[in-house]
Amino acid sequence: MVRAVRIHEYGGPEVLKFEQVEVGKPGAGEVLIRNTAVGLNYIDTYHRTGLYPVPALPSVIGMEGAGSVIEVGSGVTELKAGDRVAYANPIGAYAEERIIPAERLVKLPDNIDDKTAAAMMLQGMTAQYLLRRTFKVGPETVMLFHAAAGGVGLIACQWAKHLGATVIGTVGSDEKAALAKQAGATHVINYRTENFIERVKEITGAKGCDVVYDGIGKDTYPGSLECLKPFGLWATFGNASGKIENFDLGLLAAKGSLYATRPTLFTYVAKREDLVATANELFDVVGKGVVKISVNQTYPLAEAAQAHRDLEARQTTGSTVLLP
Repeated sequence: MVRAVRIHEYGGPEVLKFEQVEVGKPGAGEVLIRNTAVGLNYIDTYHRTGLYPVPALPSVIGMEGAGSVIEVGSGVTELKAGDRVAYANPIGAYAEERIIPAERLVKLPDNIDDKTAAAMMLQGMTAQYLLRRTFKVGPETVMLFHAAAGGVGLIACQWAKHLGATVIGTVGSDEKAALAKQAGATHVINYRTENFIERVKEITGAKGCDVVYDGIGKDTYPGSLECLKPFGLWATFGNASGKIENFDLGLLAAKGSLYATRPTLFTYVAKREDLVATANELFDVVGKGVVKISVNQTYPLAEAAQAHRDLEARQTTGSTVLLP
């Protein structure tokens, strides 16, 4: 038996129960790993509340982690006991040990420690697909990134600066503004004291942005559309403030023949080759120091409920790691 955090019903942080679970032996194509660090992400709260229902209850939640291989099942040839690995899905990371399909694991390079890896797999690969595939950011790009001091935001600001983009970031406090600026945001807007739509128009000379990356959802819709130039792209990749209701397709026409997409990491890395390529590009920029991963909070795995409270209260910055 090992310890894990499970939900038996949907609800607030109080439904997270730290308890003993049976793990078993890895089957064909599977690997048993020992988690040494587990990443905390907003999607974990969606699974906890049922916004994104889990396959079955009770369920261990959590999407990303890092650790080492204990045992491999039949047919697994790329991994062996002792290998350091990391992953960003499937669900089940809030545990001391877990079984996971071998094809979802990537080997960690020696220059990236487990805590950093656990903090960056989901958020870092999200930044990779947003900046490199959803919209290919370059020196001519003017972009708006909401929640620029969050886990994905701080990575995206650094990476986009490296790519030469003009980065406008929104944040909710002066402290977070300083973090986003330090990470490479060209302009930072505190949406609690400034109107982000008006400020974007001022910054861009009323031209607007090429792309808006929006992980906030309800609170920034439809304002995000006001920040785009004609033919611009609105990439809404999260629901931190709540789900967008009653999306009006006609607004895309009215605001300048805009494009809209609702991407997810899991589609972008569904193929093994895409997962490996995405992870390797992330490892490269982190290994070279282009992107620095800020693990600004750690909690014992047993205190996952408090970590969720702090995340939802927007009391965290950068990345947060749970330690089994």
